[in-house]
Amino acid sequence: MDISPTLTGPLPTAQTGTAQKSGVISADFETFLKMLTVQMQNQDPSSPIKSEDYAVQLATFSGVEQQVRTNELMAAMGAQLSLMGMSQMAGWVGMEARAPVPGYFDGEPITLSPNPPVIADRVELVVRDAAGQTVERSVIPAQAGAMEWDGANANGSQYPDGLYSFEIESFNNGNLVATSPVEIYATIVEARTQNGETVLIARGGAEIPASKVTGLRDPSLGF
Repeated sequence: MDISPTLTGPLPTAQTGTAQKSGVISADFETFLKMLTVQMQNQDPSSPIKSEDYAVQLATFSGVEQQVRTNELMAAMGAQLSLMGMSQMAGWVGMEARAPVPGYFDGEPITLSPNPPVIADRVELVVRDAAGQTVERSVIPAQAGAMEWDGANANGSQYPDGLYSFEIESFNNGNLVATSPVEIYATIVEARTQNGETVLIARGGAEIPASKVTGLRDPSLGF
């Protein structure tokens, strides 16, 4: 059966050239040409496929090809943004972030940042170990400000290495008016993304969502 050259001749040359230049979905284009050829070879001679139908098929394929190119471009842009995000997150590593999380004690003091309510006339610091057991309860100044917890018990010896959480109980005229976690400064050893959110990993393994960080400092500056 004769096939009009206006239908078959220009198509492979123009489209194949474009696919080779762009390098995008060339294998799919070859498959499309094979399918088109088979379709033409097996059409009903008494009712051949109209040239307009071929044009529609080519237009449809061209649209799909363009969408694929757009998706690839968006993916490349997303990868670039991801790398930029990781580069920015790398700046957190080695810094000390202030957040209400457990702190890892290994003999070095932990900087606490309690913030009791202004009506408090007595504030008690409650320290718990990783198992949640209270290991210390002591009176601290009834005002906001940084302080050091040296990890020493009543006998002067130090608590075992591990994670410790801190909480303050605020009183007014002998009545408990508030209980709140204490923010500490924790050294960041890793930054990662989880479920679209930046999460910081502190020394000892405590996870700190970036949204919970209220302060950041460089330990090399000697604070």
